[in-house]
Amino acid sequence: MSESELSFDVDAHAAIIERQGYTIIENFLDAGTVAEVREGLARYLGTHEGRNDFEGYKTERVYTLVARGPVFERLVEDSRVLGLCDRFLLPGYLLTASQAICIHPGETPQAVHSDDSFYTIPRPRRALSFSTIVAVDPFTTDNGATEIIPGSHTWSDAEVAGTYYGRKDESSEPPILLERIQPVEMPAGACLAFLGTLLHRGGANRSSASRLAFSNQYCQPWARTQENFYLGIPREQVRKMSPRLQQLLGYDIWPPFMGHVTASHPAKALAPDFVPPVLGQNPRSD
Repeated sequence: MSESELSFDVDAHAAIIERQGYTIIENFLDAGTVAEVREGLARYLGTHEGRNDFEGYKTERVYTLVARGPVFERLVEDSRVLGLCDRFLLPGYLLTASQAICIHPGETPQAVHSDDSFYTIPRPRRALSFSTIVAVDPFTTDNGATEIIPGSHTWSDAEVAGTYYGRKDESSEPPILLERIQPVEMPAGACLAFLGTLLHRGGANRSSASRLAFSNQYCQPWARTQENFYLGIPREQVRKMSPRLQQLLGYDIWPPFMGHVTASHPAKALAPDFVPPVLGQNPRSD
């Protein structure tokens, strides 16, 4: 465990999050880890751009990042992030999304949204997910820094009306949102950690260089995850991951029995000789 992890004050950061909906973890990554992340992403970038306005027509996203290399496995299990998840989510919480985001020059602002808005439970309420965005490149006002509305994690449905996925342009955002939104400027290696109810967006990139980051998001153990890791990551690869990471990917039970595999623990499905019970149990012929 790094010195930064050992000295991390979970109580202080949790209190800040309760008050304003987010916190910034300085020096989340050291220079060596930033370089390792950049190297690990290099092979996937430069090949495609987003398919819609929300993904960003000039933005590249690398999904299922947790399965793209050992460094990304380690970062999903970071003790500081999991310590905060322990405060805001129920035991047994899951990894719901893991992706890299590279915003290229000329990208327009993303629609204002909250990360758990697809769980249609009335607001105000406790967050059902917890998100992190880690800067690989420095975040500036001009290069597409994430923009947030502090305190919006407590807003009601009426107050967040007009925010949704797929908004076409900034001029169509409710004026009150544009008045309150703030860019999060932070150096490479810093981490923005926030509740799933906080309103935010990816900013416009008005610079001449790309802005690279990655995001790991976690959700309540009973919630459907954004990414289907059962299909996205081969079982042979999951088998080599740590037990904690296997649990975060869903190979565990949320008591008393949510997530079972034909009445068995889902971790049994990782055994090399596992045969789905529907194939291994022949019906009687008489």
